[in-house]
Amino acid sequence: MTALAEFAMLSHGWRRALLLIVAGGIAALSTAPLFFLIALFLGLPVLVWTLDGAERRRGIGARIFGPAFRIGFWFGLGYFSASLHWLGSAFFIDGGWLVVVMPFAIVGLAGILSIFWGLGTAVAHLLWSGGTARIFALASCLSLAELARGTLFTGFPFNLLGYALTANIEMMQAASLVGVYGLTFATIVVAATPALVWPSGDRSLVARLLPLFAGLGLIALQLAWGHQRLSSLVTEPYDEVAIRIVQPVVPQDEKWQVLAREEIVNRLIDLSAMRTGPDDAGLDDVDLLVWPEAALPFFLSEEPQYLAQIARMLPEQTMLLTGAPREAYGTDGMIVAGAKPYNSILAINADGEVVTSYDKTHLVPFGEYLPFQDFFTRFGISQFVHGSEGWAAGEARRLMEPPGLPSFLPLICYEIVYSGALGPLVEEAGFILVVTNDAWFDGSIGPAQHFHHARIRAVEEGKSLVRAANSGVSAFIDPLGRITGTLAPRESGVLDGAPARPLETTLYADLRNIPFLALVGAGFIIALAGRRGGRRRRT
Repeated sequence: MTALAEFAMLSHGWRRALLLIVAGGIAALSTAPLFFLIALFLGLPVLVWTLDGAERRRGIGARIFGPAFRIGFWFGLGYFSASLHWLGSAFFIDGGWLVVVMPFAIVGLAGILSIFWGLGTAVAHLLWSGGTARIFALASCLSLAELARGTLFTGFPFNLLGYALTANIEMMQAASLVGVYGLTFATIVVAATPALVWPSGDRSLVARLLPLFAGLGLIALQLAWGHQRLSSLVTEPYDEVAIRIVQPVVPQDEKWQVLAREEIVNRLIDLSAMRTGPDDAGLDDVDLLVWPEAALPFFLSEEPQYLAQIARMLPEQTMLLTGAPREAYGTDGMIVAGAKPYNSILAINADGEVVTSYDKTHLVPFGEYLPFQDFFTRFGISQFVHGSEGWAAGEARRLMEPPGLPSFLPLICYEIVYSGALGPLVEEAGFILVVTNDAWFDGSIGPAQHFHHARIRAVEEGKSLVRAANSGVSAFIDPLGRITGTLAPRESGVLDGAPARPLETTLYADLRNIPFLALVGAGFIIALAGRRGGRRRRT
């Protein structure tokens, strides 16, 4: 490790860039579903050592966009290219020339995200000093960069570094205290401790190993506290709620074909009414029947016969919640000509009436709408999710309140990955319901990552999560993040269950990112004190 540390500090040019890309790629092994935590203990110290050897240039602009910026950028490029490579699966759905541009698109996205990390390491280097203080400078600046990545320009908070410290159910419990951004700060501090061990210098072995053991001790404390929380808290199911999730596993390349509509609807209806055993009453005992995102890949107004078919299937007490596109209607009740449709959840009763709906408010760039549309369409580039002109964003989140049942917060797909940004109504919800597709990424690690991020939201909010996927992971998750029922990816079938009642408000749900910002503030204080102390020692 001493040789690696010295090489990292002395490297420059393409050798430094290559080293950082490889180190970032290794660090990416800590993400779901691998959770190879030791990879962070190998990757992050390289980031610290290269910053130790980064040249300091005169002028604030040169210092921010100089070597320290490039160090964070190259490390991020390796991390994001490796951890988000599965996004390339979507390019194979339509095939053709898109497959050729897929590597460039993945690296391009990784490059955009890496700008945040480059800015984080550049600012950290302005506060750089020797010893432990520099670790806290990096943790404060890089975790703020992660917050910016997950917030600015609609945000893209996939694979935040803090998810590495949620590898099992015990570790997840810390998310109820500080959220995934707070865990990101802690992850950087803990995983960077090997940079305080090597190179050895003239320090004793005990002095060198103490920070590493302290970091490992924090992980042990996290595990112990998580175990205690799981042992002391009891969850109670809603006895009055019976939910059936349908996972139809419709291939993405078939979903939007007009000739496949009848087969898709029949598959959904047959699965919904199936009996899984001699004691299963089918839909007769079901209150909420849940179909996944875009389960009906057409406008019901254009295919009213399917609405009648659904009505015949539903018992009097059962309500269907299904993903489907929804046309925009004006105040006169007429469809607005030329208006973009919505990616929606429709609530349909036994009379075949759409009694309420929720329109997705947070759309996926390039997935559901096309930024700078006029420019990109000149080159034949369109959004991946079908809709000739893309989708419109819904106006606001809303609770759904079926008669006689607890209210719940409906979300669609990607909306669940935003820590602390589910909206104020989540506090009033009895549980969270998410519909998703994920068939775009069948056979990759993407569905597992998406599912894990959703699972952490349940722990942060102290709310149960009901997740219905077309082909991903459908599941019931309790407020402690425990999976109480699941259907695996590519497993066609139904899942019956009931969500658990909410826990008392978690610290994170009560204070949101205030604890995280307090950690960042403490990190800056330590970094400034270390820098000031270093100046005194030099004089």
